[in-house]
This record gives sequence, structure tokens and C-alpha cells, in this order.
Amino acid sequence: MKIFVLGLMIFSGVLTTQAGEYTFVTFEMTDGTKASVPASSLTMTISGNTLKAGSQTFVLANLSKMYFSDTNESTAIEEVTTATLDEAAEIYDLRGNKVRKDQMKRGVYVVKTKNKTYKMIVK
Repeated sequence: MKIFVLGLMIFSGVLTTQAGEYTFVTFEMTDGTKASVPASSLTMTISGNTLKAGSQTFVLANLSKMYFSDTNESTAIEEVTTATLDEAAEIYDLRGNKVRKDQMKRGVYVVKTKNKTYKMIVK
């Protein structure tokens, strides 16, 4: 019995050590996008059909898997709104030319705001 308890204590120590090496919990959605949330002091709650992990909220039906990772694996396609364009500090075409919002025609643009940089397709 003592050997069993000792083995269980060692085993649980190994699990704690291995989980402690990871800095993110990554959620993979059914469409292939990933969102990583810092693992330190992470709180997760389920309410109805949603999972709240840290500051992120996920629809449970859209989650395919969840795992620990040591890097931020977040990938996503976000919709750029007109509000984003209004706050844009700079807009560039793919040739690197700076353009104004009213000069945007069909094509791909890089939109830089104070907080983020977006790739945008104008159809």
C-alpha cells in the first residue's frame, strides 16, 4: 500500500510538472482556426452552449479540440468594419503605396490601426 501511495504521489508530481511547462491553452475550432489563451490563472466556465476561457468566449458546437501548448497558436480571420477603416492610421496597397480610404478599389490592402494591422480584401 505504501508503494502504491508513493507511486501515486510521484506520478501526480510528474503530471503537475509537465502541465506547468505549457504557457497557453489552445482551442481549435471546426473551421481550423485556433485561439490561444494564457494558461496562468486561467478560469473556464460553461454557460448554456458557450465556454468562457479567460477573456475568450467560444460556442461549444464550434470547438473540435483543446490542448496545452508552449506558444500562442492563435489564427483567425476577423471582419474589418467601416469603424476599423475610420480609425486606420495608414492604408497600403500590395505594392507598398500609401492610399486613402476613398482611393480603395478592388484588391488587397494592409490596414494599420493604432492597435493592430489587418490584411483586407476589397471586392
